Amino acid sequence: MPAIDKCINLDDLRVLAKKRVPKLIYDFIEGGADDEGGLARNRTAFEEQALVPRYMVDVSKLDQTTELFGKTFSSAWGIAPTGGVGNYRRGGDMMLCRAARDANIPFIMSGASNASMEEMAAVAPDHGWYQLYTARDRAIAEDMILRADGLGIPALVVTVDVPVGSNRERNRRNGFGRPLKLTLATKLDALRRPFWLKDYLETGIAMCPNWQKYAPSGATADQVGEFMATQLPTSLTWKDVENYRKLWKRPLVLKGVMRVDDAKRAADLGVDGLIISNHGARQLDRAPSALDVLPAINAAVGDHMTLMLDGGIRRGSDLLVALASGAKFVFMGRPTLYGVVAGGEPGAVKATQIMRDEINKIMAQVGCPTLRECGPDFLHWDQDGRNARP
Repeated sequence: MPAIDKCINLDDLRVLAKKRVPKLIYDFIEGGADDEGGLARNRTAFEEQALVPRYMVDVSKLDQTTELFGKTFSSAWGIAPTGGVGNYRRGGDMMLCRAARDANIPFIMSGASNASMEEMAAVAPDHGWYQLYTARDRAIAEDMILRADGLGIPALVVTVDVPVGSNRERNRRNGFGRPLKLTLATKLDALRRPFWLKDYLETGIAMCPNWQKYAPSGATADQVGEFMATQLPTSLTWKDVENYRKLWKRPLVLKGVMRVDDAKRAADLGVDGLIISNHGARQLDRAPSALDVLPAINAAVGDHMTLMLDGGIRRGSDLLVALASGAKFVFMGRPTLYGVVAGGEPGAVKATQIMRDEINKIMAQVGCPTLRECGPDFLHWDQDGRNARP
């Protein structure tokens, strides 16, 4: 039996992925900023939240379907944007895209993807969203928006939480940067990962095709990466959001909003949705978890815009906790990425299957036959009506 078929949870996929790629790559995927306290907070927020089961309910038929921006998806979760996937598994971006399409869930293509938005639109016209990293040259950002619009991409996700690069100490110790500095230990480690090494030696650093047209003509993948480094990161302002709202007529989502006042301002500007997120704990290590700030944001703007969440979700039960706390939808990045790194497209498919099966089981366990019914009454509250999480 192939190793992928033996995986029974998402962490099993992580273990397999770790075996396939050098430590340099694994640490880039898994790591966070500074002391990585944010990574722990993202998981703790979910692990400390209890679900109170409701019995004597008919759960013989379960329905995960969820409507989001006018489309009905098979569940209330999708694949979050993850950059540089082609450097971990060649063709990995489109493997994730096809897995999402076949599972009928949304896929957000990273602004640092190694596949193009044109490829995505051709393969998954109803499921592929695009994540915009705002370039210092705003004409580039505007052109990307117009390209996405011309392709009919259903939703634009503007990431707002990368004003500067973060301090990712694992990357610095491993020499993961630009230029890539491969130590002797890293080279020896790569020799023990022959499948990854073969891909790397055959093709080198993967191209970021969405940026290729803006770089000098004939630029190599390395040169396109160097050009991107001159454009990112940059400070996004509310003036940019206003401009993007004018340019983009379909659903506009801001990813990385964590404050009530920012959420209110986004709603006032006509933004359709928020992905509440601390960037997978990869930017500000002292940021709270998305789950911890969700209830206040939901109370402030939940009736006016669609609230989504990412960060720390590793189980089907985590999805129900997020929905009960006020989210309409959630996104996961690392777990599906581990699937594709570990086993290519079958690994990505396996991740979607694991998540679907876990959600079904938890829905039945708590007495929630449809995800639409998942509300705050499923959370554990104390006798004074306060959330009983420690």
